[in-house]
Amino acid sequence: MNASAQRRLIVGISGASGVVYGLRTLQLLRNSGIETHLVMSKTAEVTFAHETSVKVAEVKAAAHTAYRIDDMAAAIASGGFRTAGMIVAPCSIRSMSEIATGVTSTLLTRAADVTLKERRRLVLMVRETPLHAGHLRTMAALSEMGAIVAPPVPAFYTKPRSLEEMVDHTVGRMLDLFDIDIGGVPRWGEDR
Repeated sequence: MNASAQRRLIVGISGASGVVYGLRTLQLLRNSGIETHLVMSKTAEVTFAHETSVKVAEVKAAAHTAYRIDDMAAAIASGGFRTAGMIVAPCSIRSMSEIATGVTSTLLTRAADVTLKERRRLVLMVRETPLHAGHLRTMAALSEMGAIVAPPVPAFYTKPRSLEEMVDHTVGRMLDLFDIDIGGVPRWGEDR
């Protein structure tokens, strides 16, 4: 992979609870040298209003490039647009299911499908509990296709003092999957 592709990451934000994970991913990558390409579902915009005081325009401004959810001609809809991969944070069950079947109806799920077909890293921060057998089968199918299903489960060994520290640690661990070290992530077995 060429250097510019290694420095590009697609960030999808679906409408599941936990939109702060996607926002924090964009914020942490903003000045890291990683070019971020954002696609956010309409439901994510609603979820931002319910879960945060952040405006959608602020979320879009945190990315280097933001695309409309219905822009199926966007660069990230094509395998010819090279990236290091995609993280969907959070990932709703609906988005996960569309990605698994390849029957995509939005730019978010199309970009994820392209990521899989191009054999690039796809990390899905699936946000749902409890899970029924259909959810688990879908996750297994995605894993077999090469996706990484990584629910945002907090680590308590770091002794977080705030919700922000918990979110940053989870996002940092997800970015580790792309070999992106944002610094400041406490690691097991290392001096803290």
